[in-house]
Amino acid sequence: MRAVVQRVTAASVRVGDRIVGEIGAGLVVLVGVARDDDGHDAEIIATKIAGLRIFDDRSGAMNVAIADVGGAVLAVSQFTLYGDARKGRRPSFIAAAHDDQARPLFDRVVQLLRDTGLQTQTGEFGAEMHVTLTNDGPVTVLLDSRKTF
Repeated sequence: MRAVVQRVTAASVRVGDRIVGEIGAGLVVLVGVARDDDGHDAEIIATKIAGLRIFDDRSGAMNVAIADVGGAVLAVSQFTLYGDARKGRRPSFIAAAHDDQARPLFDRVVQLLRDTGLQTQTGEFGAEMHVTLTNDGPVTVLLDSRKTF
């Protein structure tokens, strides 16, 4: 499982003409699920997201986790994180999980984040979404459950 974590001052997800998820300060997390991922991968990613110390402390050092600043999470499913563009010009998405496998694992990440007490909004799984965000810093971190431990 992969995640792109972005520290933001605000973010929203729109599907058509309606906003389906919106947060103030916090994290936008794009989550991609691979064919060989399982519940353990979801736990690794959720634990890492909740514990990332990428918010500034009083001295300006990135040393504080999201819960400590009262931030929220906006999680968005993103199968293109498993796009492989090593050959040719058109990415292959063969490593990405199909919807029937990816949806429950994405939902598991969201539930685990909520279980930590984090306010967590989502996009709409499988929909054509428009994500608007203001990256703070900019701070962007890449996570991969297979490269975390």
